[in-house]
Amino acid sequence: MPKYPILVLQMQRMGDLVLSFPLFLWLERTYPGHPIWVVAEESFFRPLMSVSPRVYYFPWEGVSVLRQKKYELILNLSIRPQAAELAGELQAEAKLGPVAAKGGATHILGNWQLYRASVVENNRHNLFHWADLNALDCVPLSSLAGTRWPKPRTLHKNSNRIGLFLGASEEAKRPAVSFWAGLCSELLKRGLRPVLFGGPMEKGMGQEVARLSKGPVLDMSGKLNLGELIAVGQSLQLFITPDTGPMHLAAWSGLKVLNLSMGNVNPWETGPYQNEHYVLRSTMSCALGCWTCSRDKLYCHTPFTPSRIAVAAKRMIIEDRSGLCKMNMPGLRLSLSTRNRDGVYSLKQLSRSKSQAGDLLGCFWQQYFGTVFGLWDAEGVCRVWDDFAGRQPDLAAKMAAHLPRLGKEFSRGLARSTSLDDSFWNSCPLILRQFTGFIHLFLQNGGYSRESWIKVLSYYEQLASILSRS
Repeated sequence: MPKYPILVLQMQRMGDLVLSFPLFLWLERTYPGHPIWVVAEESFFRPLMSVSPRVYYFPWEGVSVLRQKKYELILNLSIRPQAAELAGELQAEAKLGPVAAKGGATHILGNWQLYRASVVENNRHNLFHWADLNALDCVPLSSLAGTRWPKPRTLHKNSNRIGLFLGASEEAKRPAVSFWAGLCSELLKRGLRPVLFGGPMEKGMGQEVARLSKGPVLDMSGKLNLGELIAVGQSLQLFITPDTGPMHLAAWSGLKVLNLSMGNVNPWETGPYQNEHYVLRSTMSCALGCWTCSRDKLYCHTPFTPSRIAVAAKRMIIEDRSGLCKMNMPGLRLSLSTRNRDGVYSLKQLSRSKSQAGDLLGCFWQQYFGTVFGLWDAEGVCRVWDDFAGRQPDLAAKMAAHLPRLGKEFSRGLARSTSLDDSFWNSCPLILRQFTGFIHLFLQNGGYSRESWIKVLSYYEQLASILSRS
């Protein structure tokens, strides 16, 4: 008897679709025999089909066909209201993500899908990658931890072509033309041959970069589709790129990536997902997790200088890892994509910059949510908290001192089964926002029911038992 399909709704950008590829592989292993159907933008999935895992793609225009089936699982990864309505309309044994009730409200199903929604504009201390969050509600952690991604390829030593992808979805996320032109010049000085890439929107940008660099720069911007970009990428030693869809495609296809992570992105969430790719990020405090920039200029761009990037790129090509670790790059932190001891995505710091309080706090919240959602036991979160309290006693004391107020307000909420004033949520200190942001959304999602408040008090008691160790 044929098994019900699994339906994934992924109506976001091309990069989000590529970051769903690991999910498709894990679903195939977790639900053997169940066809995997994916609703996505045809302009994105069509050129990616040659490198995509084995799934059946449907454009939104063809969703009428989907109404004829029942599903084993529907996983909605889209933020579009139409996707939530479709997820609510279709029949399935289980549903995850935003699901709209007929003629009613939309609810987010699944702890990890709700957690991901809670970090929107609240991601300063989030260390969970989008690709992991896609899967954690429906795929065992052992499947994520046990996946071995191929090491990025290294070409023949005589190859010296370096790809530069110029564009990004927002101006704040990419370097300026002057930077790219300077980087081309610096690469040429070191015997490396830059090749410019970009979509149709970057065609003029590529021409300007090539003109300003005053050297033999091959400009392929606006000339290749995604399939052709993958093919040409096989001849490159390194792909230098901001956080953008082609970066994820390059990492997926085995091309070694140097991600210039700048602007309102968080590399812990959207950095290159496979192992042993490089990420360079500003050490500014606000660069830990940034949703939008409110400052008068993009200060996080300043430390990215062409000469630094060119030196680092040369060492990456010849695999001089020790030389990379010794590089002095004030204002920048160089990391390597990897997996932590629990098996989820991590960034291993290579540069000599010191760990910040925010880094330690991010590790704590990752361990906390992994514990309360059942990924692992409490040993890790207790160990990380003890380390944090030992290194940052003042911040640890501040967190613990705020607990009585949280407990009082949550108890009041349980007694009344009503919402708390926005003034309460807004007054919660930043060091607790990862927790209170999730709790706020959890209560909204549950309609401030008594059952929701009881669960909130359970989360609070687990947190209080950990923080009381200090």
